[in-house]
Amino acid sequence: MGSDQAQASGPDLTKGVPLADLKEGTPLVGQVQGEAVMLVRRGPEIFAVSATCTHYSGPLAEGLVVGDTVRCPWHHACFDLRTGAPERAPALNPISCFQVERAGDNVRVGDKLVPPPRARRASPPESIVIIGAGGAGNAAAETLRREGYAGRLTLVGREGATPYDRPNLSKDYLAGTAPEEWIPLRGEDFYREQNIELALSSAAERIDVKGRTVALADGRSLSWDRLLLAPGADPICLDVPGAALSHVRTLRSLADSRAIIGLTAPGKRAVVVGASFIGMEVAAALRARQVEVAVVAPEPRPFERVLGPELGELLRGVHASKGVAFHLGDTVARIDEKSVTLKSGATLPADLVIAGIGVRPALGLAEGAGLEIDRGITVDAYLETSAPGIFAAGDVARWPDPHTGQRIRVEHWVLAERMGQAAARNMLGDRRAFDAVPFFWSTQHDVTVNYVGHAERWDRIDIDGDLAKRDARLVYRSGSKVLAVVTVGRDSLSLRAEAALERDDAAGLEALLRA
Repeated sequence: MGSDQAQASGPDLTKGVPLADLKEGTPLVGQVQGEAVMLVRRGPEIFAVSATCTHYSGPLAEGLVVGDTVRCPWHHACFDLRTGAPERAPALNPISCFQVERAGDNVRVGDKLVPPPRARRASPPESIVIIGAGGAGNAAAETLRREGYAGRLTLVGREGATPYDRPNLSKDYLAGTAPEEWIPLRGEDFYREQNIELALSSAAERIDVKGRTVALADGRSLSWDRLLLAPGADPICLDVPGAALSHVRTLRSLADSRAIIGLTAPGKRAVVVGASFIGMEVAAALRARQVEVAVVAPEPRPFERVLGPELGELLRGVHASKGVAFHLGDTVARIDEKSVTLKSGATLPADLVIAGIGVRPALGLAEGAGLEIDRGITVDAYLETSAPGIFAAGDVARWPDPHTGQRIRVEHWVLAERMGQAAARNMLGDRRAFDAVPFFWSTQHDVTVNYVGHAERWDRIDIDGDLAKRDARLVYRSGSKVLAVVTVGRDSLSLRAEAALERDDAAGLEALLRA
């Protein structure tokens, strides 16, 4: 998945560079036998690691060094400089580490290091079951093995496919610019090698909390000492006459994306219902396939509820310039074989209708098990539910967010993966509070928006830069408190804002935003 090495340039690090060239916390990029490698100085220590992110090959040297980690500017993956381990999603694979040799005032890079095996955990759970083979579930399974868990591990998924890159389903894959081999997160051989049992095409039907078992739809019963609930969310379907017609679709799964692709062809006409991120990403992808696209939504402009009117208007204009027709302030009244009728009375031609009107967390299992529910599965700071030994992560989990001081539930892929990683460590007894700041990115045609923080409501939006030139940052505030920072064309600022929000460093964040 985009793991090709970046084109190597800069000095040959095997021949050495002057120590004075290494500035504290600022990567120096060079090459080692044709591979892009960077040196990072942290106090008296110097690290040499691959300069290429293992998630879509982002340039790590353009990212941010935080403590003994480096973060990618594209999608905020985080790696340990000492071990190369992927500490925070979306990266799943480690980066390479190299031997560093110092001779006087010269620093050179030696051989690539072999990562030491992770020590096995003392007194681990005998069996762990993960329900949900999406981002959170897969990240949890991989983290458990990386953390040295050697017990029985089962990953249960409703779909027949191995875990895959869900965000791509509405982006490059749907647009036809991402090959099929990019979509699986891992091949089946990976799960065999890691001794992760896959129970795919197999829905979990019932949890016995006292007996510590899970009943599957195929009749099997799985025992567990720790259980992770990560079933994700289900798309909301249209509730209008004609909504059950075969050309009316939602987009949540790989099968959904493939089905939509099968219904597209240049000159076909599609109606996208809902100006959500998924809906608008679908609109952009279909235009790339030369499909005529009309968007119907009740709001006056797309994204206004999440991003505000200014950025919403910019993105509406971007879509309109690419040929997307908007019918805003309107809703669907009826769907027929070849048309969609709106409540305003307008009729739109439609060979394909895609509903992007939101999702609902899949709470049925948790409700049936008697777990505490509050617009999601209630979890504590360690992502453990009201039933000891049962954890929850991803779209279903409502957790006490230390940054807002409120319980929140967030439907972001990267956050779901990070929750899966945190839950895995806590199932092994780490007892580390989940403190990640929500982050997501969205690509709308040729504009990428990065969002860090969480702002359900705000008092004002401070804008710096020029939105029309795609170079701006927006700060969402409640009173004087910064809730979220959105950037367009300012990847470095997004990373730095995320780090400041993580530290709850209000003064540092304000200084950053004034710079």
